[in-house]
Amino acid sequence: MDSKHANNVTDLSRRKFVKLGGLGVGAAATAALAAAACEPRDRQETKSDERPWWVNETFELEEATFTSLANDMASGRRTSVEITQLYLDRIAALDRDGAKLRSIIETNGDALGIATRLDEERVNGRVRSPLHGIPIVLKDNIDTADLMTTTAGSYALEGHIAAEDSSVAAKLREAGAIILAKANLSEWANIRSSRSSSGWSGRGGQCGNAFAVDRNPCGSSSGSGAAVSANFCAGAIGTETNGSVVCPSSVNGVVGLKPTVGLVSRSGIIPISHTQDTAGPMTRSITDAAAMLTALVGPDPRDPMSTPSADFVGTDYTSFLDEDGLRGARIGVERSYFGAQPGVDQLMEDAILSMAAAGATIVDPANISTRVSMGAPSFQVLLYELKADLAAYLEMSGRPNGMATLADIIAFNEADSDREMPYFGQETFLEAEGKGPLTSSEYLVSKELARRLSRDEGIDALMEEHQLDAIVAPTTRPAWKIDLVNRDVSSNGSSGPAAIAGYPSITVPNGYVHGLPAGILFFGRAWSEGVLIRIAYAYEQATRHRQAAKLLPTLDLANL
Repeated sequence: MDSKHANNVTDLSRRKFVKLGGLGVGAAATAALAAAACEPRDRQETKSDERPWWVNETFELEEATFTSLANDMASGRRTSVEITQLYLDRIAALDRDGAKLRSIIETNGDALGIATRLDEERVNGRVRSPLHGIPIVLKDNIDTADLMTTTAGSYALEGHIAAEDSSVAAKLREAGAIILAKANLSEWANIRSSRSSSGWSGRGGQCGNAFAVDRNPCGSSSGSGAAVSANFCAGAIGTETNGSVVCPSSVNGVVGLKPTVGLVSRSGIIPISHTQDTAGPMTRSITDAAAMLTALVGPDPRDPMSTPSADFVGTDYTSFLDEDGLRGARIGVERSYFGAQPGVDQLMEDAILSMAAAGATIVDPANISTRVSMGAPSFQVLLYELKADLAAYLEMSGRPNGMATLADIIAFNEADSDREMPYFGQETFLEAEGKGPLTSSEYLVSKELARRLSRDEGIDALMEEHQLDAIVAPTTRPAWKIDLVNRDVSSNGSSGPAAIAGYPSITVPNGYVHGLPAGILFFGRAWSEGVLIRIAYAYEQATRHRQAAKLLPTLDLANL
């Protein structure tokens, strides 16, 4: 266990968690002996052929929404302190203990103090936003100037505490959210190696899937997706370069919203690519994702690409929530992403029928002719920008642990390979280190080609041709078994076109294949978050596929 995680979480045993429920640790000291004495014998020991104790327990805040938590606080039924403690207790019982989900790298030792201050504000009549007093988890590549470190999961940055909040953290605090913890992730946002296991980091270990812990959570916002699905928090923030918000959201059965690049500032986020990187909400509902996005929008002088975001300041994205939002919408079906998994394909066919029944006009097929060719130039862009952007972040951060360049990170990994490279190497880092500056002709040509193929001749051309409001595709395949020896299987994800273009996308739960979640991806033009939220919300409300994750150790396929 990471030392900060061990120091900052409450050490609740299984039986205390089960028996105390909403009492929290404040009552634990007086109730522990009674709880142990009164616990039924069948909970004290779990036979190997039985489901573990937590599978049949109902968590007091299971599937709680921002609205339900806000109503609890407004009515006096619960305080933010009590809500925060319940989530901390659940993390302590099930993340490194119990189910061993490993979705959290460390918790915020000041979370309860922040909750106390926010409760006082509420008593005094100040409620900052719908996020006031709501516990949120941030991916461990997002700077927070507090008691927590920011390391991208790597020992190379161990102990690094940011001097200044990222824009994302600052805006969440301004909205009254509590930054509860840092989530595990695919180390360095899954750019270190092509042979990685998504969800693995040196500091955090291997994160599991919230529906079957021995299955992969996808990456790189693995812990964010798993923690939200496991009800370890009310919502989370992930980051995406290509698929890292929507894939873990899909396989963990939650909503993931990747905004247009520039709508949300990236300042204070450990980067891969300023062309494609963005942060985005990961929640159990479209409503909560829209509320969180509302809090994140705005320009930031530290991120020049966020300048256009000024046009959207003050936009309440919850105003786009419309149960009838599919009526009259024109939806294109990107069929070239079908065929990877029959069960997923059938769920997509059902989704198409549901959207048509809700009043949408379906254009089928509506395939992006350039989708295969845009990947190669995009990858070159990522390599060049990783080298340049990471050096800029390290310099801005004061060269933590003496790390100033990608070359320094590579050297650290080689020197500390037992901890950093026990399962896979850093060949992508080495390839990026071999690239020249951002004035190189290969970089400039690749960037323009990726832009043209993904935008002008890709998404924009297709949507203009068919007058589409959105394009849909299966987000990715269901979760595969974790395999640290042979690496990940291909996710067969559909995130690429929107990610490479820098355009928005939203994944929504779309049903289950052998008990594993599958998502449907809605994507469209730049700055069309409102349209996508309206359509995705209408689909979510018409189908209501989301189910609570039970943190099964493995799938019992014979009895499904």
